[in-house]
Amino acid sequence: MREGHEGTGPGAITPDGCAVELYERLPAGDAPDIIAAAVPAGAHILELGSGVGRMTHPLLARGFTITAVDESADMLARVRGARTVCGPIEELDLGGEKFDVVMLASFLVHAGDEEVRRGLLRACARHVAEGGWVLIQREGEDYHTNVPRERADPSGFTIRIASVEPAGDGVNSVRAEYTFPDAVWTQTFLARPLTKEQFESALAEAGLKVDTYLTPDRTWVRAVPRG
Repeated sequence: MREGHEGTGPGAITPDGCAVELYERLPAGDAPDIIAAAVPAGAHILELGSGVGRMTHPLLARGFTITAVDESADMLARVRGARTVCGPIEELDLGGEKFDVVMLASFLVHAGDEEVRRGLLRACARHVAEGGWVLIQREGEDYHTNVPRERADPSGFTIRIASVEPAGDGVNSVRAEYTFPDAVWTQTFLARPLTKEQFESALAEAGLKVDTYLTPDRTWVRAVPRG
């Protein structure tokens, strides 16, 4: 298990504390619609951190071509209909291959390790085609402060952000709990809060810049290579 990360509950747990069976159950929400509205129809998307295909499969159904990347072979084994690549995202180098869209969702840009974050964003910049876009999902502005909080999902489970505790160097340890009628999972992980300014500075360091914020809460961003 990666330092500072832990997961409990039925089934396989990845090194960052994610439970494979849990992520198979979690709905994609409105994210596929946000993505589809922001990029050209039929685009080839490089999905960094695809997991079990929670967004991969809805995007495939909308007519996109997906290359799904994840470091967990257990996660990728659940992906259907997409090309898959197993390995650390920050080390990804597909030999000069470029994509219409590169997507970094699941709040991965908030990695506790700044070097990992830099590697993730460099991987985005390295693989986006000229004239292409990078889509990034950010945490909400109150993600680390509105705690504890709980949300009952219409599909029949409850997600609770139980605690957020300082872990040093501007990083927080976050504990999430997922309660289903037949099972409970927990995940503890490290996350680094980023203000809008800090986020945009991190993009600039990787050679990217904001094109537009796609949602009113600025949690979904479309970025482009800096000209």
